Amino acid sequence: MVEELIGAVAAAGTAGLVYLASAARVVKQYERGVVFRLGRLHGEVRRPGFNLIVPAVDRMRKVNLQIVTMPVPAQEGITRDNVTVRVDAVVYFKVVDPAAAVVNVEDYRFAVSQMAQTSLRSIIGKSELDDLLSNREKLNQGLELMIDSPAVEWGVTIDRVEIKDVSLPDTMKRSMARQAEADRERRARLINADAEYQASKKLSQAAQQMADTPSALQLRLLQTVMAVAAEKNSTLVLPIPVELLRFLERGHQEGGQQAPAPAERSVDTAEHPVDTTQQAIDELRHAVEQ
Repeated sequence: MVEELIGAVAAAGTAGLVYLASAARVVKQYERGVVFRLGRLHGEVRRPGFNLIVPAVDRMRKVNLQIVTMPVPAQEGITRDNVTVRVDAVVYFKVVDPAAAVVNVEDYRFAVSQMAQTSLRSIIGKSELDDLLSNREKLNQGLELMIDSPAVEWGVTIDRVEIKDVSLPDTMKRSMARQAEADRERRARLINADAEYQASKKLSQAAQQMADTPSALQLRLLQTVMAVAAEKNSTLVLPIPVELLRFLERGHQEGGQQAPAPAERSVDTAEHPVDTTQQAIDELRHAVEQ
């Protein structure tokens, strides 16, 4: 009798352990459990930890709540300014309503992927090439809004969307390179022209200053000679400006030796033309000898 009682207790304990093992479910911290009893959604979503269900009656489906990183395959399209491009992106999303993600959509990952590809094609057709290359933040926000609107009913929220790369045809790349080169050349010419303008203003001021002080021209000429002589050239060609001749003539007049004026010369210029260059050289030679 005792043996039969012990056997019954052991059998009951074994059956209880088997039932507990088949009814026990462990939900991880980043998961939530959705229980279906006889095909109907039962109770609330199970929290992380140890949970029990009715074997052969209840079924639990675990849903991951972690952020999912999903690459969007490259989509080829034509922009609003008729340029063919290939654009790929990446979508970050997560499940916020496990029951809706299981009940309302068959496969929420596949649904988000297809919606992302469709939205990316739509964004390409509505945008211009310059926006795709330089204004990606605005396009990312628009793409996120287009994907997030239907995803709300699936219990999914879109965390962010990023356009990774924009592939252009080779001909378009060469055209853009020529455009950038032409723009840089234009800016270089403008800078050079502005530098010439500023230099001309400074030279004009310097010319006025030298006109007021003729000796400054002689000092500048001597500095030029010293700069050229520093190169140790065997031959030095030095142009003599007319202002220097006038300066020497003025110094000669101040010294008390008045040079004959051109009007007092007895030579008839109408009958005997005079070489002005030779005349200037003779006057310079005479001034140096004095």
